[in-house]
Amino acid sequence: MSPAGSLPSPLTDRIALVTGASRGIGAATAVALGRMGAHVVAVARTVGGLEELDDAIRAAGGTATLVPLDLTDTDGIIRLAAALRERYRRLDILIGNAGLAGPSSPLDHVQPKDWDQLMALNVTANWHLIRAMNGLLRSSDAGRAVFVSSGAAHNMRAYRGPYSVSKAALEALVRTYAAETESTAVRVNLVNPGPTRTRMRAQVMPGEDPMTLPPAEAVAEKIVALCLPGVTATGRLYDYPSDKLLAFRRPG
Repeated sequence: MSPAGSLPSPLTDRIALVTGASRGIGAATAVALGRMGAHVVAVARTVGGLEELDDAIRAAGGTATLVPLDLTDTDGIIRLAAALRERYRRLDILIGNAGLAGPSSPLDHVQPKDWDQLMALNVTANWHLIRAMNGLLRSSDAGRAVFVSSGAAHNMRAYRGPYSVSKAALEALVRTYAAETESTAVRVNLVNPGPTRTRMRAQVMPGEDPMTLPPAEAVAEKIVALCLPGVTATGRLYDYPSDKLLAFRRPG
């Protein structure tokens, strides 16, 4: 809410769903959205992390609804969409942030269960989110969807194959959705945060000094900028390291 006599915040009364919201970039984005006036529907597996996030959003002057949910629970996603439709009749912002780093291993040593778990969350869960939330986003006067990708989708490295494959697939999924909604009020984009000071980054690069990396809050500011009603770009990738909004080439 805005103080009496002040101009409304840019996202006042917008409904924003954030996945992977209990820590890292997801938590920072949720707090930033709440600070700008959105009501945040925060989704994560850990109740404790969600409760800490709720405190942070309230401290920033925002409000939140906490949804403990494993995004590989497809029925749970469908129930969430039904609850949002019943309560709000729309969804203004969707942040697809939840993801796994997966194993660091040669491709022929990756265990099938680890591969399946990674694809289920990084790719398939986002497809189910699109399936379930598309109608709600189209019911908004300015639906915005932003999905968190990675430079690994384009820069393949040895022993990080499963993660790279999952993010490349995510980008294809999101770009397809952007093309399918191009003539609507929905704008769909991707963000490559680059190396960021998060727990996931520390797991993958344990010898790296985290203080040399930008904080999650800096990336969150750029994600929120793509959620504003005035955004016209769609099907783009915002690359945080270069601070560029990249267009994908289409065949003529």
